[in-house]
Amino acid sequence: MIKGLYEAHLPVKNLEVSIDFYNKLGLKLAWRDSDSAFFWIEEGKSWLGLWEGNEYKTPYHPSLRHIAFRVTYEDIKEALSWLESIQVESVPFGRRNSVAPFIRPNQGNASVYFNDPDGNSLELICYVEVPNKYKEITDKLSIEEWETLIRK
Repeated sequence: MIKGLYEAHLPVKNLEVSIDFYNKLGLKLAWRDSDSAFFWIEEGKSWLGLWEGNEYKTPYHPSLRHIAFRVTYEDIKEALSWLESIQVESVPFGRRNSVAPFIRPNQGNASVYFNDPDGNSLELICYVEVPNKYKEITDKLSIEEWETLIRK
């Protein structure tokens, strides 16, 4: 029945600033009006709606103000350089101090986090093939730790 995600929405303070930011990420503006704009994530498949209004003041919680964009494993390895090249600062996830990409073996994914101009949490995430013997690891591993582990 369900084939994928069609749309997600985020609150923003200033639509013009947000349009510039999401353009910088490489998303294509699908349409806009006076208080909202929609960007294609995958053209013809999924989009992100930005809504200008006071809702941007809602305190952050991942269930309310978080979007994860699917990328490749190679993209994750280059994510910090790419973000820096477009003047976007990466941020640590949760209680981590490092902004570097990390692997969650028990979930089979890798992530890098950053924020939009309104403090909405954005994530670059990819699937990671995890051998069965490592699927119980709940620690967050750096790319280097992960690649060393799977070479054993």
